[in-house]
Amino acid sequence: MTRLLLPAILATTLAAGLATAQSQTDSERAALMVAKREAEVATRRSSQLEQEARAATSEVARSRADAAALAARIQAAEAQITAAETRIRIIENLRAEQRARLARDQGPVVRLTAALQTMARRPPALALVQPGTLDDVVHVRSLLASTLPIIRERTADVRAEIEAGNKLRRQADLAVEALQRSQDELQRQRVALARLEARQRQRSESLAESAIFESDRALALGEDARDLTELMGTLEYQARLRRSLAALPGPVLRPAIPGQAPLPQPNEASEPQAPRYRLPVEGRLVTGTGEISEAGVHARGLTFEPRPGAQVTAPAAGRIVYAGPFRAYGTIVIVEHGGGWTSLVTDLANVTVKVGDAVQLGSPIGRAGGKRARVSVELRRNGRPVPIAPLLAGA
Repeated sequence: MTRLLLPAILATTLAAGLATAQSQTDSERAALMVAKREAEVATRRSSQLEQEARAATSEVARSRADAAALAARIQAAEAQITAAETRIRIIENLRAEQRARLARDQGPVVRLTAALQTMARRPPALALVQPGTLDDVVHVRSLLASTLPIIRERTADVRAEIEAGNKLRRQADLAVEALQRSQDELQRQRVALARLEARQRQRSESLAESAIFESDRALALGEDARDLTELMGTLEYQARLRRSLAALPGPVLRPAIPGQAPLPQPNEASEPQAPRYRLPVEGRLVTGTGEISEAGVHARGLTFEPRPGAQVTAPAAGRIVYAGPFRAYGTIVIVEHGGGWTSLVTDLANVTVKVGDAVQLGSPIGRAGGKRARVSVELRRNGRPVPIAPLLAGA
């Protein structure tokens, strides 16, 4: 009974293993498509930013666009590395499946061929001292000659599997080469961005005093705030105060004829438009807006698991109002976009901006942490969390 069940158990186990491998391969293919799409989008974005840099009329705008273009190229290289690594995993899964099929199909053929060749190689003289006659040897050789064509036909699939294995090995070699090229490109772009940021820091030395004052004031607010919500509320209140002061009407000139002074016109501010928006980092979505986060609370934004040391960029144009460590949130950056819109990016390993810096969409603001790091982004309007997905769809 056991001997009858054993083949069935082995067949079931093999089928389950192949089904699992197929499921993993399908998942990897989906991840590969996402990575390739992210690389294409980042490459197009870098080309557009390079055009903006060439068209810029001021040195500041040109430098800012150059930095954003370099950051986009870095993100494109990161996505290409992810695609290459995913492609290598897919090929390895396919090679494992191919080796299993080859071992399964090749076993009986190898045993049959070995037995026939053993019989065919028996010397005719040996038949004189063993039971049987030379007719047996002739019969075996004739049987082998008639069987070999059938064996060749039945081993066609095995030979095809061997050729497929060789093809997969060549594809794996190409994928490894592509991975190395992407890693080299990533390193070149990071070096170029570091040099550009160094030049920008040198040019901004004349404004260092006011920048240090603003940065110290923001850090002081961070120390006084009891939590992130209070810090965001304070910064948003200051932003509203600045907008209100800027919207006040100017002084009314003395009229030429007394009594004919025009009444001040009401300030009819139009509804502020939502900013152009994009995700600040490429990576796997861990938590969506409204979902229960790892901390056990409803998430007010999006949390991603990016590549180690991934480039993080400004999700929209605006002004840096906070950049530095804040309690359990690690290093954070808060960007004021105007019109009541504010973005918060948390859990950075380091930042490359300072309070008071003007940033455009895609400007580099920092880097993600190491392995299994998280980066979160939250968008607010007038102090209330806002879903990010509709703005991404509009973009």
